[in-house]
Amino acid sequence: MYKLDLPIDNIEAAAIARRRNREAQRQSRIFNAKTRIIGVDLECLEQQVKDRKQIEEEERLRSEAFAADADRNDKIACMLEKRQEADVRELNKALNDFRMMHQQPDGRREFDLYDPDYLRKDKPARVHDDDPRLTISGLQKFDGEDLNNKARSKYQQEQLREWTAKQKLEREQADANQKEADRLYELKMRELDERAMELAKAEEECRRAINHATKDYNKALENEMSEKRRLHKQQELDDNNTEIANHIYGDILTENPAVAQSAWGPHRVITDRWKGMSPEQIAQIKKTQADQIKENERLRQEEELRAKEWDRQRVAMARSGELLERQQERVKKEMAKQQAIDNRRLAQEQNSHKEFLEKEVYTNPPTAAYFMQFNTTSR
Repeated sequence: MYKLDLPIDNIEAAAIARRRNREAQRQSRIFNAKTRIIGVDLECLEQQVKDRKQIEEEERLRSEAFAADADRNDKIACMLEKRQEADVRELNKALNDFRMMHQQPDGRREFDLYDPDYLRKDKPARVHDDDPRLTISGLQKFDGEDLNNKARSKYQQEQLREWTAKQKLEREQADANQKEADRLYELKMRELDERAMELAKAEEECRRAINHATKDYNKALENEMSEKRRLHKQQELDDNNTEIANHIYGDILTENPAVAQSAWGPHRVITDRWKGMSPEQIAQIKKTQADQIKENERLRQEEELRAKEWDRQRVAMARSGELLERQQERVKKEMAKQQAIDNRRLAQEQNSHKEFLEKEVYTNPPTAAYFMQFNTTSR
């Protein structure tokens, strides 16, 4: 069951009334055409300026509060830093006291490594060669450091003398071999020098022979060129004489009709050499003209027959085109008649549909109250 007798909250009622008042004032400003279009909302602008000043004042107070807080934090940080420095000094002092009392050099684990009395306290390095303290990792005994050192040293000296004598013999043998190699190299160089001199002498003789042969060849070549020039001059003189004889006894001056024959075919002639047509050629031309006249007559008759055939086909095509046009006209009339019938049927269907919409569907038209519900709030 709902409790309808609850007391109304005064704060909430005041907030609702305040919102309603603001909405009424806003509607009065917005729905006033003169204020909305021409004038300016001064109250809103003043309220914006007031809000802006209030925001700037709040920002200034917040900045001052932050500055005061930062100053206080700086002072606290300085105090903490001083306290930390005092604590560090106390810790260092306590650490030094602890070292003086509990960390003396003789109490360290590795003090035996740099003890000043280490040699006095230490044992001999070894007693004999089989001392168990002479381990591999101890590095206290190496090859050649046994107690039999003198005898071994004497044996090594004798061995060294033998090696020295052997090296001396080897060096002397190497020097002898080098001297022999130098002697052979010197002999080889002398032999090469003599061979080079012989080759230079032979080259000089060969060069002289080549120069002599070149001289002889040039002389023979000059004689040959002189002979060629003489023969060329004699040949040119003979050619000129032959050309003169050909012009005198040639076909042009003797009027030989065969000279007019062209190399491009028997039906062509050279005009500057042509002496006229023969009777056989004239008869052949007349016969050819007669044949051409007969051929032209035959072609004219064929053209007339072809033109008559084209006229007959053109008349037949025109008659068939006229029949086809009549058939198309009949088809168009039938289609127009069918289209008119379809249009009347569609018009009846549209009228029936419109009547159905007006009488059955749109039975509740909107009134003026429906349009009055718009533009009633500023939101």
